[in-house]
Amino acid sequence: MEKAVNEAQSTLGSLIRLLGPGILMATASIGGSHLVASTQAGAKFGWQLALLVLMVNLLKYPFFRAGVSYTISTHKTLQTGYLEMGKGYLLVALGLNSLSAVVNAAALLMFSASLLSYFLPVAVPLPIMCAIVLAAILFILLAGHFKALDNVAKVIMILLVIATVAATAVAFSNGPVAPADHVSPSPWTLAAIGFLVVTMGWMPAPIEISAITSLWLKRQCKEADVTPRSAMFDFNLGYFTTVILALVFLSLGALVLHGSPQALATGSIGFAQQLVGMYASTIGEWSQSLIALIAFLCIFGSALTVYDGYSRAVAEALMLAKGKTEASHGFFAIILLIVAVVSFIIVLFFKSALLAMLSFAMTLAFITTPMFAWLNHRLVKRAPLAPEVRSGPLLTLFSYLGLVYLFGFLALFLWWKLAW
Repeated sequence: MEKAVNEAQSTLGSLIRLLGPGILMATASIGGSHLVASTQAGAKFGWQLALLVLMVNLLKYPFFRAGVSYTISTHKTLQTGYLEMGKGYLLVALGLNSLSAVVNAAALLMFSASLLSYFLPVAVPLPIMCAIVLAAILFILLAGHFKALDNVAKVIMILLVIATVAATAVAFSNGPVAPADHVSPSPWTLAAIGFLVVTMGWMPAPIEISAITSLWLKRQCKEADVTPRSAMFDFNLGYFTTVILALVFLSLGALVLHGSPQALATGSIGFAQQLVGMYASTIGEWSQSLIALIAFLCIFGSALTVYDGYSRAVAEALMLAKGKTEASHGFFAIILLIVAVVSFIIVLFFKSALLAMLSFAMTLAFITTPMFAWLNHRLVKRAPLAPEVRSGPLLTLFSYLGLVYLFGFLALFLWWKLAW
């Protein structure tokens, strides 16, 4: 009996030590989609979108899982698989990733800088705050490399989960702020399609993050003995943590902001302070600085992983297109600096419209999602996967349902844009 317990503890300890790409993916995900989209969904419509949020996460699961199942089975990245399907597929992914890289990075940079401004006793122009945050990101990624990113992500995730679950538990005990006779507006109207698209775009993250997870996993495999079992445990832990937290953030919005006379702020610093105030009003004013720190770390962690991941994906795709196998650290650094400069320029143009910038990034993610979903679906269907990660009948069904849902809703959105 004691031997069995020791073996179980040893196995669990080994799995924990191998946590990495899945936690990084969760850190990249729990940013704009959760703090903004989920919270707004609850604030505007109460609990009505809870099922949609859950469904979006579940229907996207097979396409995110592809980044792990394909790489752990073939020891190749998803983008290498795209190239093997045809160079055109790789070039499409490169183009979409390049656009998403600068837009998503700019949105998260602006958001994290807005949250950092909360700690300053005097007002500092947002571009200066963005420059400070961007300098910290570049220092961590260029000086600390993958290990620093991995460690920072794990700390952020632990703090975020504890604070958010605690705030939600207190909010449930306090009850909703909405009066008993409050009538919630319906999200199931044509006028609300734009908001639904924004909500689904980054929920739990853009699907191209799967290619980034694939890159992180391949890198981890060079440094540790990663098995299909440990890789899938890491991915599932990270993914379903994002699913649960999406519903938790929606609950906070529904309990604390829904039915409140307080309107959602649209300015960068105003919206950031409103989010912090939402936590503080439920846990207690004493927690305001702590919550502000955790919220900043959450978005900063997302920005950190997005700058690293997208830059690696773009660098690898460019090298593969040239016939080389992988990008050197020097080439990655060049791409990272280009993404940093372009994203900072975008911030200068959108510095007074945080929510507009985030909404644009989320809408772009929704539009590009079906293409990446189809690429991943097709790649996994033709690849020789390890038995531990092969799709069963239920997962295969979810994959087809996900494609129908994503392409169908994209068609509805395009019709809505033309008709309205």
